[in-house]
Amino acid sequence: MKLLRYGAKGAEKPGLLDANGQVRDLSAHVADIGGSALSPETLKHLAALDPASLPLVHGVPQKDLRLGACVGGTRKFICIGLNYADHAAETGAAIPTEPVVFNKWITAMCGPDDDVEMPRGSVKTDWEVELGVVIGTGGKYIDEANALDHVAGYCVINDVSEREYQNERGGTWDKGKGCDTFGPTGPWLVTKDEAGDIGNLKMWLDVDGHRYQNGSTATMIFGVAHIVSYISRFMSLEPGDVISTGTPPGVGLGQKPPVYLKGGEVMRLGIENLGSQTQRVVKT
Repeated sequence: MKLLRYGAKGAEKPGLLDANGQVRDLSAHVADIGGSALSPETLKHLAALDPASLPLVHGVPQKDLRLGACVGGTRKFICIGLNYADHAAETGAAIPTEPVVFNKWITAMCGPDDDVEMPRGSVKTDWEVELGVVIGTGGKYIDEANALDHVAGYCVINDVSEREYQNERGGTWDKGKGCDTFGPTGPWLVTKDEAGDIGNLKMWLDVDGHRYQNGSTATMIFGVAHIVSYISRFMSLEPGDVISTGTPPGVGLGQKPPVYLKGGEVMRLGIENLGSQTQRVVKT
């Protein structure tokens, strides 16, 4: 299934994408795409529905029908840094021996095609296409062998980053990663049965039509099962939590010389089987 949230900001409704690319309303079955709606039992119930029996939502998704972040009610937006060997190489960083964990604030999460707002004074705003993991079953001290049983599905995330704030202003990475709108999420949550081989998905990102990132999840250092298990050692994972798992090479920081967003650009990005996003960069 491809589950989504559609409508105006702050008033999104739950839906699914049918085989014809049309949105069907799920409001009679779940209150939102998040929390208990992501349990294995509820996902099984939703998968058994005939999409043709659900109310048709007018409009074309990502054109004249706005999509919100594909998960609602998220309490934790957790990220993994330097998790692609080729990306670590382009930044000159050593290969991590354990996952590098940081956070985005929940206010960073936005719709897949919403504007990305450059924070005031930004001089080094950058892009990062990433595989997002959505937790469906919570837990702590999760065994790696069972970790994927805790995953509801996958999505596309743009881990927008302000590199000066991240690397040059002292403290942790978080203040350069968690600015408002720095986490476009979606367009849809793709359940595990439709996501394909998550260890070998093509991923890409363009800025104003120029292809900067052209990679694959195959170069991830730590796979999804390891990441879920590892994070659960330090915090309880809850249904609806989102994990952004790192980016392949081609970020602005890695260009020679570096290239950063100035405002007015259009970013387009996507991951095989999981959909695409388009964001305009605006100055605040």
